[in-house]
Parts: sequence; C-alpha cells; structure tokens
Amino acid sequence: MNVKHFMEDRLLVFEITEELDHHACEIIRRRADYEIQRFMPKRVVFDFNRVVFMDSAGIGLVIGRYKTVNGFGGKLEMMNVKDNLRRVFEMSGILKMIPVIDSLEKEKIS
Repeated sequence: MNVKHFMEDRLLVFEITEELDHHACEIIRRRADYEIQRFMPKRVVFDFNRVVFMDSAGIGLVIGRYKTVNGFGGKLEMMNVKDNLRRVFEMSGILKMIPVIDSLEKEKIS
C-alpha cells in the first residue's frame, strides 16, 4: 500500500495505490486527516487510478474525509474510479454525495 499526496493552489490530491483494506485505510486516514487539517484545502481529490481492491473500510475512509472537508466548507471529489469500485460506491450511496471527476481542471473559486 502506498499513498502520495500533493498540494497546489488550495487543491489537495491523494494518489492511492494497490488495496484499500482495513490496514491500508488506517494509514491513509491518518495521513489524509493530518494533511487536510494542515492545509485546509478548498478541494480534496482521491485518485483511485491504481486501486485494485477495496472493501467496506474504503467506503468509511471516503465518507469520513467527506465529512471532515465538508465541515469547513471544502469539497471532496474522486477521480479514476474503475467500474468495480464504481459499483461499490453506487451500492453504498456515496455517488449521491461525492462527485466523480474526469480530470483535475481548476475550477473558479468565487
């Protein structure tokens, strides 16, 4: 499991690789919470491009970060969500709350 992140112009991106099981989610959760509190970004994006497996802990990870970011007026988004992960997100109802984006295009902040 590996997670990389970068911050650019109030955009915080987490690139997650491999599997999102209970153990991996604990590590990502700690790092994500730290970086979110540190930067207080306007947008947080989880990039699932290299994720090959996700269980219910991954759903909890996403929902928890959504609540944190939403709590200070930020926006959480997901990208590169493959079909197998999309089905899990659809069944959990996450896609009704969190949008899936195609790219990291900058949006206007008014």
